[in-house]
Amino acid sequence: MRKFGLLLTVLCMTAVSGCGDRKEFVPITDVVPDAILEIRYYGTYNFVGERIDGYREPTAMLTREAAAALKAVSDELIAQGYRIKVFDAYRPQRAVDHFVRWAADVPDTLMKAYFYPDLDKSVLFDQEYIMAKSGHTRGSTVDLTLFDMAAERDVDMGGTFDWFGPESHPDFCGNPETGEYTGDNSKSPTGRSITPEQFENRMILRRAMLRHGFLPLESEWWHFTLADEPYKDTYFNYPVRQRD
Repeated sequence: MRKFGLLLTVLCMTAVSGCGDRKEFVPITDVVPDAILEIRYYGTYNFVGERIDGYREPTAMLTREAAAALKAVSDELIAQGYRIKVFDAYRPQRAVDHFVRWAADVPDTLMKAYFYPDLDKSVLFDQEYIMAKSGHTRGSTVDLTLFDMAAERDVDMGGTFDWFGPESHPDFCGNPETGEYTGDNSKSPTGRSITPEQFENRMILRRAMLRHGFLPLESEWWHFTLADEPYKDTYFNYPVRQRD
């Protein structure tokens, strides 16, 4: 638990804002009307199994800069037959604190079968699946997937949002820098794999996001942060809702 204590110490030294600059945040659907929202932390289908603190409405917010960049992503993907589906965007610090409390409660494994079946919950801090700070709280990070307009269903990415494990890494079974599928599933503790089509689907999303100014995360295929995010050092705490 020493890493956990260190993270909390770092958090206490970082600027946290209750509501300042909220006017610079916008609902994603105000800027990207074609976006589909499936706000997992407003409901119960998430790794905790209950609504997360701070999610007052089933909506998604971003800084104006990030929302504008996401609109360019959406326009490109619509031309390819896809819509974007957003699982999470701005996340208040109170929600991150909720995750930390949940992770410390090791016996609570209600959703283990759905999100971390290959891991013991006690390792989530050490392996940094749960941390006391999140880039989402700065307002320019988004978690998303693709929706196939012709098939009228989510695109098969070979794994669910918020799956805790190496199967969620962009380099699982392939090289995200080249887009080459290798089939290398050696990092999976139970021999799980994804197909060439599933890997390519992840790359379609990744390429569009990178082309429009977002940076990927090495551990989550669905997670992207605007490279030129406007609030690099501020962690906001106002609730997720469209208007005050």
